[in-house]
Amino acid sequence: MIKFDIVTIFPNIVEEYINTGILRIAKKKDLVEINVHDLRRWTDDRHKTVDDTPYGGGPGMIMKVEPIYRAIKELKKKNTIVAITTPKGEKLVQKKVLSFSNKKDLHMIILCGRYEGFDQRIHDNLVNYEFSVGEYVLSGGELPALILVDSITRLLPGVLGNEQSLETESFTNDLYDFPQYTKPEEFNGWKVPEVLLSGNHKEIEKFRKNSQKMV
Repeated sequence: MIKFDIVTIFPNIVEEYINTGILRIAKKKDLVEINVHDLRRWTDDRHKTVDDTPYGGGPGMIMKVEPIYRAIKELKKKNTIVAITTPKGEKLVQKKVLSFSNKKDLHMIILCGRYEGFDQRIHDNLVNYEFSVGEYVLSGGELPALILVDSITRLLPGVLGNEQSLETESFTNDLYDFPQYTKPEEFNGWKVPEVLLSGNHKEIEKFRKNSQKMV
């Protein structure tokens, strides 16, 4: 079974999402294990400090190495992937997600950053996968972590109600998904293409293929 350990200082943000929708279903079916950990559990002072000022001066606070080290030491197994969310990381794409989903014994620890980021020694010595979800800055790593977990989990057999949808969705075969329509046939003067109402499956298939664009 694929297993995720998400380490964050805001576990409630992550827990709210993983207990909703597709991830909740996947967990209930025992298709994936997702554990959420409060980084403060691995601190050793009464204030449960996880950050401090940067050496050399500068604005903001830096995530400390000691709690991260202890968390990884406790959670890591032999073949664990230790992932970190960072704007400097490899851009997350569907092909990478698919490769992760095919690893049936995948175990991934995901570290969620905050403030001005992590002490560089964490990047240099404790992590073996750095990823980014785009060229913009977020307040923390919780959203990228959830994107990674969600995108991998939904590809696992048995998670989606209709797995055929995976065959035609965006990024499959390097194509975007074709445009979709539902009732009513016309709204505010905007009409559904007539070919989709024709019942001619061959022409519908042709229309959909011609409507897809290369990624």
